[in-house]
Amino acid sequence: MPEEYPYHDSDFGFASHYILPVLLKFLGHLPEKAVIADLGCGNGSLLAQLRRPGWELHGLEVSASGVEHARKAYPDIHFDRVDLMSDLSSHSLAGACDAVISTEVVEHVYLPRTFARNCHAFLKPGGTLVLSTPYHGYVKNLVLAATGRMDAHFTALWYYGHIKFWSRKTLSALLAETGFDVAEFRGAGRVPYLWKSMVVMANKK
Repeated sequence: MPEEYPYHDSDFGFASHYILPVLLKFLGHLPEKAVIADLGCGNGSLLAQLRRPGWELHGLEVSASGVEHARKAYPDIHFDRVDLMSDLSSHSLAGACDAVISTEVVEHVYLPRTFARNCHAFLKPGGTLVLSTPYHGYVKNLVLAATGRMDAHFTALWYYGHIKFWSRKTLSALLAETGFDVAEFRGAGRVPYLWKSMVVMANKK
């Protein structure tokens, strides 16, 4: 059993291909000198796609192998190894970020409220959070059950895999509880209501 969620390279992740276009649309309003933090940046490959003139990028990740690959591949980006389920309210980025992103992470964390509060703490007032997680909805769940794909979808044997399975309702409740106004949801990957992931944009109150 690995000691952490392992990363073996700095290659672009599979899910990133269909999440990135939505992410870019949600971040299109940011100013020229925006500060962006990626909480749970993995190997840094998705964050590296957000390089824009003047944007200051920071990646935070608990996996030592992820941070190692990220630092080697993207030396122009700031990477920090941190426990995202600890209290990060005194971190140097607290209150400094125009946007926080976190893609395909919240389904892996044991303490989602702590994680969401950290996202909130990093943002300036009115700052933007963009969060993605695998989509779960009534139609998709019926299709998974009817086609015998439930076991494969829930990945019970995957070390450090998914432990939370979010719906639009439960994710909205988490964000509202931790000080966000939800602005927009979009599906990503596959056809409507069978989406692979959902991407939410929310603003710090």
